[in-house]
Amino acid sequence: MPTTTPHPEQHLTSSAILQDVVIGLSDGLTVPFALAAGLSGAVQSSSLIITAGLAEIVAGSIAMGLGGYLAGRTEIEHYAAERAREQREVQEVPDVERAEVDELLAAMGLSAPTRAAAVRELTANPTLWVDFMMKYELGLEKPDPQQAPKSAFTISLAYAVGGLIPLSAYFVTPTPALGLLWSAGLTLVCLLLFGYFKSRLTGQPPVWGAFKMAGTGALAAAAAFLVARQFSGS
Repeated sequence: MPTTTPHPEQHLTSSAILQDVVIGLSDGLTVPFALAAGLSGAVQSSSLIITAGLAEIVAGSIAMGLGGYLAGRTEIEHYAAERAREQREVQEVPDVERAEVDELLAAMGLSAPTRAAAVRELTANPTLWVDFMMKYELGLEKPDPQQAPKSAFTISLAYAVGGLIPLSAYFVTPTPALGLLWSAGLTLVCLLLFGYFKSRLTGQPPVWGAFKMAGTGALAAAAAFLVARQFSGS
């Protein structure tokens, strides 16, 4: 008999860690760079820019990490509340819930006899019944209870790493103007690389993703720089 080679399938598996790194690193590269660029147009001291930049990185990483933690906790609480509601409905109005199961299966294209058998099987087990309703009626997956602190740490760390990249140029240059040039070049390269690899991982056109990420950072920095120059009276 001829042997068949398994067909390799490539699918993108969404990773919570990848999402958190994208959130933290993209903001970390953009926001501190925009702040440093804005200050470069208003002050003549690199040490002042470094101090303000480090303060922003610390505050920003804490705020971003806290936001990630609260978002994770909110997702857990929302899932728990919706599951409790579904459990009550299964107990209090089972006929209505059975009809909803049948409607969901009909939308999937199952025939009437198949739906009837599936409804009997699903509704015979209350836990399986609620699981089905949570996933297919509400579109909710059970969140990882450990994800909230993981997200907080990952986003916070990614933000700090991203923020130190544009700020590092000011440590080794004598003037803010020169520091801005090196910071802009370094940040632009990092944004291009980050946008490229992020787009590849998420299945998007990588070159377009690279330029889109770089363009976003450039616009933010340019806006901050022009506002600072305007108010400084330079």
